[in-house]
Amino acid sequence: MSQKTILTGVKPTGQPHLGNYLGAMKPAIELSKQPKTQTYLFIADYHSLITVHKRDELNHMIYEVAATWLACGLDPSRTCFYKQSSIPEIFELNWILSCFTPKGLLNRAHAYKAKIQENQELGRTDLDTGVSMGLFNYPVLMAADIVIFNADEIPVGEDQIQHLEMARDMVQKFNRQYGEVLRLPQFSLKRQKLIPGLDGRKMSKSYDNHIFLFLEEKKLRKQIMKIKTDSLPPEAPKDPNQSTIFELYQFFASESQIEALRQRYLNGIGWGEAKEELFQLLNSHLAKPREEYRRWMNEKAELEKLLIAGADRARQEAQQLLKKVRQAIGVES
Repeated sequence: MSQKTILTGVKPTGQPHLGNYLGAMKPAIELSKQPKTQTYLFIADYHSLITVHKRDELNHMIYEVAATWLACGLDPSRTCFYKQSSIPEIFELNWILSCFTPKGLLNRAHAYKAKIQENQELGRTDLDTGVSMGLFNYPVLMAADIVIFNADEIPVGEDQIQHLEMARDMVQKFNRQYGEVLRLPQFSLKRQKLIPGLDGRKMSKSYDNHIFLFLEEKKLRKQIMKIKTDSLPPEAPKDPNQSTIFELYQFFASESQIEALRQRYLNGIGWGEAKEELFQLLNSHLAKPREEYRRWMNEKAELEKLLIAGADRARQEAQQLLKKVRQAIGVES
């Protein structure tokens, strides 16, 4: 079996919450531990520049997301962990690919169409109001992120499938002109259970129903106590399958713990008691990662060294691919 190259990117958008961890981070870290697998995980800091224009905010969020991944178990000796901005070859390939990307293809990008629709609904005459070239060209840069490392497989959610399909279109158009220079990427669809937030809807910062991953104990308990419940009295039997508390509990508990709490639901349990059980479990599970996160955030120089080392490894691969591309198009002999 030959080695498979898997690539995942993460935008720095502030401290991740439980939904991010369970839905994306934990599966990606488990994937990186598979045998005969080379994993690339990059912090998509230049993608964030589309919306984040405050220097200190972006700088802090880069370290925040890096520290979170390391605290949650990412092994930088097995995974090539780097900042997108540290790989200049990506941005050269971005320009090359853009020269093979029809404007009509980018017109169909979901983010661009959503902005156009928003302007229409607001009655604006200029439908491109608020559209930067960064937003418009986003799919091209994403394609360059993938193609530069000859990625075989990119795990994506349903909302990202279009970007991968666009990347495949760009690769095919380039290869039709110059031969099989670029590897055609494949995507694997990530299907996770919905991670419920405090109000039962999907956990999301946009709904303000999230639980941050590394809250200190008192704040974590306070957040969990905000989970919405019904008005059944403590002694009344309760359906565990209709409880946000129980659903979150299952992501972290053992089978025996799950069964024990299930029985307490069926026999009657107070909501405050159930929330306390969830808090104790989460706090125990997150105690060590929380400590690791704080350590990394207090050692940003070491964190930067680790990211630079990852970038140095990544650039060796990127330079090989870009050399082939430059030779193919005729700018290098």
